[in-house]
Amino acid sequence: MLDLRPHFSLTLGAAPERLHFAAHSHHPRPDVTRAAHLAAWDDAARLLDGKWGHVLGPVWQAAQRHVARHCRLPDPATVVFAPNTQEFVVRLLSALPARRPPRILTTDGEFHSLARQLARLEEEGLVAVTRVPSEPARDCIPRLAEAARAGFDLIWASEVFFTSGAALTDLPSLAAAGEAALVIDGYHAFMARPVDLSAIADRAFYLAGGYKYAMAGEGACFLHCPPGWLMRPRSTGWYAGFGALAEGQSGVPYAEDGWRFMGSTFDASGLYRLNAVMDWLAGLGLDAAAIHAHAHALQARFLAGLPRAGLDPARLVVAPDDPARGNFLAFDLEDAEGWQARLAAAGIVTDRRGRRLRFGFGLYQTGEEVDRMLDRLQTLAP
Repeated sequence: MLDLRPHFSLTLGAAPERLHFAAHSHHPRPDVTRAAHLAAWDDAARLLDGKWGHVLGPVWQAAQRHVARHCRLPDPATVVFAPNTQEFVVRLLSALPARRPPRILTTDGEFHSLARQLARLEEEGLVAVTRVPSEPARDCIPRLAEAARAGFDLIWASEVFFTSGAALTDLPSLAAAGEAALVIDGYHAFMARPVDLSAIADRAFYLAGGYKYAMAGEGACFLHCPPGWLMRPRSTGWYAGFGALAEGQSGVPYAEDGWRFMGSTFDASGLYRLNAVMDWLAGLGLDAAAIHAHAHALQARFLAGLPRAGLDPARLVVAPDDPARGNFLAFDLEDAEGWQARLAAAGIVTDRRGRRLRFGFGLYQTGEEVDRMLDRLQTLAP
């Protein structure tokens, strides 16, 4: 089993007794990100007004190549970055028809950045939303495909659902459902399990970021923008006009590639950290498949010890033998809040969504941390 704890010495050393099992929520950053963060400051001091040529040149392009490689995208130029996915949510929605409430098909398991925004727009009749059940996940894509026959402007679904960890594995079938613009929320999939967009790169938007499994911290979210789809978002920043060289454009010009979804001035340090993590992983010969395998090996060790730890494996939302899942385990518990509080009091960091208690596993852990957690769990059962 991998032991990369020395590469996370700054985070792990900050609280040696803490057992962090929330890699899906706030993933510890490897040590290389600190030097990268400082490099962003140093470049700003060294280059001053010339900094943007460097950031939007080699730094940006390196980040595009990293994302394209890990998502198997044919053209890095389709990738654009923003400080958070909320910016992309707003820009994507702003590209939908305006003369009537746009029709949106989604699931009841989407993350708050979309779910809250849609709920607010619904309050004033600005969108018409149809939601299909996200569980059981194995039937979610067929449900979406069936519903899509009614005709929609946008279809939006998560690759891995944040409340359960269940994964949608047949994305090409979803891409073939209807003629609406398609957005895949990949935040719980990117760098947690292999992502292959090669078959749908010309059809589907894909958004994710560096805060979770990519281990880069805040400020490095990205959107893959398929050519020809949703070309002129109404929510736009002045950077979106860079490269608008096509003749015959009238009014507000837009770039033809992913830059059409650009915003404005941003903190570039997230891109520096993202590049540092991707280079570090490449140097170790690790990819998303290796990360996924490591996390699942830790999960298996954790599950094997549960009989003595007081948590019932039968309460798992996704069966432990189901390969269609991400890198966290979710338990459906009536006393999830109490469990989380007891775990926190014992120095074990988890997180909770309602009655779903979630344990996340990552590269900074070994079997030793799992065993220590199981030992502490023995004393916590109500």
